[in-house]
Amino acid sequence: MSAFDLAGKLAVVTGGASGIGVGISELLAEAGATVVIADIDAARAADQADALKGAGHKAASVAVNLADEASVVAACAEIVAEHGTPWVLVNNAGLQHRELLLEGSVAHWERNNAVNARGPFLMIREIGKAMVAAGRGGRIVNVASSGLIGQMVHGLSAYLASKGALAALTQASAMELAEHGITVNTVLPGGVGTPGAIGAEGPPPVGPGNRRPPLGMCEPRDIGSAVLYFATPMARYATNQTICVDGGFSIT
Repeated sequence: MSAFDLAGKLAVVTGGASGIGVGISELLAEAGATVVIADIDAARAADQADALKGAGHKAASVAVNLADEASVVAACAEIVAEHGTPWVLVNNAGLQHRELLLEGSVAHWERNNAVNARGPFLMIREIGKAMVAAGRGGRIVNVASSGLIGQMVHGLSAYLASKGALAALTQASAMELAEHGITVNTVLPGGVGTPGAIGAEGPPPVGPGNRRPPLGMCEPRDIGSAVLYFATPMARYATNQTICVDGGFSIT
């Protein structure tokens, strides 16, 4: 299992203070990585880093507002200055509030795209520069949504548009970064009972996405398993690829 060993590697997980981000952070830490929790909630990010350290792992935290370019630039500079160049960047943070298409507002559209698409672009730009300068390659994993292949409910036009942009960003980034030994891949989570999903604002989640998957609802660590694969030497030749972890929803 040494092929899954991330000892001595630095991983950055946006939105790592709650929900799916916790599962991702735990698995990367258990594989030996030093994990930096990058989250808009600085106190919760620090608590999660402390929890990882309490379990015997290496972790730290940094505050970042993905909707603010200056915040992203400053956070990435802080990470590199204090911890070194990341080996893994996981663009996990995202909003999933709902607005019906014909009632949608520009503010809702812009907010979703600022956090879910523009934020990851800025993270890739800043961390990617450090990876290229270090000359050791790296791994970037973008967490999109299984809604892109069908697990949908009403009110997700802005959300899915932003996640579609993120998936397209994977392709463009994979092409431009391949020459530097940096792979870029996508994970599509299915239904996960996270606080963000349960507390999402908007109209009732009506649609096929309410069907129970054959294997049941996913846990955050199920999503983390796919991220871990892409982060390790086992996936050294996988780039511009997608893994959907949806409990079998796509076969129903």
